[in-house]
Amino acid sequence: MSMIAKPEAGATAATGSLPVLQPSGWPQPKGYANGIIAGGRLIVTGGVVGWDIAGRFAGGFVAQVRQTLENIVAILAEGGARPDHLVRLTWYVVDMDEYVSNLEPLGKIYRDVIGAHYPSMALVQVVRLVESSARLEIEATAIVPR
Repeated sequence: MSMIAKPEAGATAATGSLPVLQPSGWPQPKGYANGIIAGGRLIVTGGVVGWDIAGRFAGGFVAQVRQTLENIVAILAEGGARPDHLVRLTWYVVDMDEYVSNLEPLGKIYRDVIGAHYPSMALVQVVRLVESSARLEIEATAIVPR
């Protein structure tokens, strides 16, 4: 049986005011939510990559993650949304080992750019991305409450 629950004490700031779906007895996720309930205006991005406004890619995986997240925040702002409105992120990486070996700096970058809000997330390794210099691509879904 599943339940709708706010996160456990100490994790409340991590998900903001969105109700988290946490099935009874499941271990608490680290850095993401299993599911979130939200209602409002939907904002969906395409696959966002780590390039700047001139189309230049940041150097290396970690720098591209920062730029990609900053680009997502900029897109959200255009639609009147904030990072805490994110309900889902789907990460596509070309090298899973590159992601796993950088968890500590990635966590810091994520908190610096997005904050302590952890939506539902998926992480997928792909053979390549359309932009050959891209090390990752992230699709984002946000819901701005009514």
